[in-house]
Amino acid sequence: MRSPAWTEDELVLVGAMVVENGWHELRTSDQEVQELSEVLRSLPLHDSAVLTLPGFRSPGSVSRKTSDFATNYEPYRGKRTRCGSLTLAMIKAFTERKTEMLQAAHTLRNGISSGELHRLPWQPDEVDDNGHTAIEGRLLTRWALTRERAPGLRKRKLKQVRDSGQRLRCEACGFDFALTYGALGEGYIEVHHVTPLYISGPKETGLEDLACLCANCHRMCHRPRPGESWRTPETLRELIQKSVNKTTAN
Repeated sequence: MRSPAWTEDELVLVGAMVVENGWHELRTSDQEVQELSEVLRSLPLHDSAVLTLPGFRSPGSVSRKTSDFATNYEPYRGKRTRCGSLTLAMIKAFTERKTEMLQAAHTLRNGISSGELHRLPWQPDEVDDNGHTAIEGRLLTRWALTRERAPGLRKRKLKQVRDSGQRLRCEACGFDFALTYGALGEGYIEVHHVTPLYISGPKETGLEDLACLCANCHRMCHRPRPGESWRTPETLRELIQKSVNKTTAN
């Protein structure tokens, strides 16, 4: 058995450590490297059998990965190490969205230290058909999807919409289940956190933090793509409008 490839979650934590070190690599003997090695070996991301593999997320392997980040950072002028496309995408994310990516790492650390992320069940939507996950990783996606699927949360949001006199329709594309499916679609809609978990952190969810979405738009908000994070309903509305405008123009 070969040591598994680095995941987005693991790279977020390594990348944050490098960025916080001024984009410099860290040595095997550094305490931060040794502590991160222990954390990575504890994450619920790989089969337990990999823990028996020599060098799996060892301090040496973590140190080598910090070298990948440091030497492939654009301003670096020395010899660059060879690394995979996912590491390069993560370097780009930290370069272009430094604050958000550091917040993602902070949220991950909090979830790990509290034990929350180790207790969450696997979610079927955290990985797409090609094996991709959001740039912030599958653990935060797992956390977010678990929260969104809480029955009580959805029930309270739907009551708020009804009490305001509005119809239950998708806030991204406008789809109305009841108008299309009649009685079968009455009262059906899904809820989505407007602010990504990696930005908001594990705060108490307010109804204003939620949006009503159809199943398709909900999936498109969460759909992972290499180098990207999830999308807000507002961003999705803009994508839909661009697509409509392009189609109309043609």
